[in-house]
Amino acid sequence: MEIVDCRAEKGLRRIEKISRAAFFDEEVESAVAGILNKVRRMGDKALIEFTQKFDNYSLSPAAIKVKDEILDLAFSNLPKGLLASLKFSRKNIEEYAKKQLKKSWAIKRKDGSEIGLEVRPIEKVGVYVPGGTAPLVSTVLMTVLIARVAGVKEIYVATPPCCGGDINPAVLGACRFSGVDAVFRIGGAQAVAAFAFGTESIPRVDKIIGPGNIFVSCAKKQVYGLVDVDMVAGPSEVMIVADKSAKIPYAAADMLAQAEHDASSRIFLVSDSVAVLEEAEREAYKQAMKLSRKRILSESLRNNTFLVLVRDKKQAVDVINLIGPEHLEIMSEDADYILKRTDNAGAVFVGDWSPEAVGDYIAGPSHVLPTGGRARFFSALSVSDFLKNISTIRYSRDGLRKASKYAIELSDTEGLGAHGNSIKIRLKENCR
Repeated sequence: MEIVDCRAEKGLRRIEKISRAAFFDEEVESAVAGILNKVRRMGDKALIEFTQKFDNYSLSPAAIKVKDEILDLAFSNLPKGLLASLKFSRKNIEEYAKKQLKKSWAIKRKDGSEIGLEVRPIEKVGVYVPGGTAPLVSTVLMTVLIARVAGVKEIYVATPPCCGGDINPAVLGACRFSGVDAVFRIGGAQAVAAFAFGTESIPRVDKIIGPGNIFVSCAKKQVYGLVDVDMVAGPSEVMIVADKSAKIPYAAADMLAQAEHDASSRIFLVSDSVAVLEEAEREAYKQAMKLSRKRILSESLRNNTFLVLVRDKKQAVDVINLIGPEHLEIMSEDADYILKRTDNAGAVFVGDWSPEAVGDYIAGPSHVLPTGGRARFFSALSVSDFLKNISTIRYSRDGLRKASKYAIELSDTEGLGAHGNSIKIRLKENCR
């Protein structure tokens, strides 16, 4: 673990360098551009080729889409305990999402004009669910259920084949449970390309959401504008602010919960106490030896964990806002002080009894969060991500007459006479 002493200017410069670390790889960018172009030109044929190349699986055109009976079977075979957990999580996710719904509105002015906003859901959404060593059942819930609350009509999931071409049955069961319209056995940048351009088997969507590796994130960035995307994410991260009142075993356990995602996960432990940092470091390595993903944990702790020493709670806030962590845990007597001054964070977990894991699974807010400092300008996935705002403008003749001189003045200033004329012609007495 790297120790960063922010009481000195050198430490602050190091934190700023970490916070601005670019998740950009020129070779990946180029490779992804090639994948996107090939899928755009060749459709399903390219998907089959890339699935063989990257997932070592021979995919037939008929197998790109998971059959409905397979989804039904996966759902019916969900263990009772898992099904109960899915229902508990769904209740909390939908409750939180419904609070975020927006309504259409209008303002009527005295001059007879009316302006307003019509709120409409996006029609088609593609969700990327990563494969790999962890079957991310929770990601299905934290994306699909929110889109459903927003009113999205069509929701599709793409996830890579594994286990000999079979997608983890728990993921498939969660897809059926959440009301997904179709699931496709496609992973990586090629899945993003399929959603962006459409193929013979996969429909083109209006927005692509969900986490993924650097290839998926790069692909989302490159197709943005052709379709919308939720955000461009980097490695997952957590920042834990702990003072002398914090329970060190809890802090260490939460460091490991983040570290086990993959070796590139970033962990920041921030404290004004050297003793807290040292004890937490020892406790983290001790707990890691008892857990299943030892290799990933060890690599993440060694290469991407930072023990940040600050002068006081004020400087702790400065470090938080500089990094803009995906997950922020506050285990401090000054939790409310820190929370009220935190401007940049994806999600905040307050107190000893709020581990980041509850946010991953059951609390309610989506766990799809901005990473890599992007909390400075991105928010957690929410209902708003699936809604469009359509402006409405309705003028009466009298309303237009009263406002006309101002619009005409502005059009004349810009040298756009036809704009002004479109108003003048309506106000002529003989115009019907």
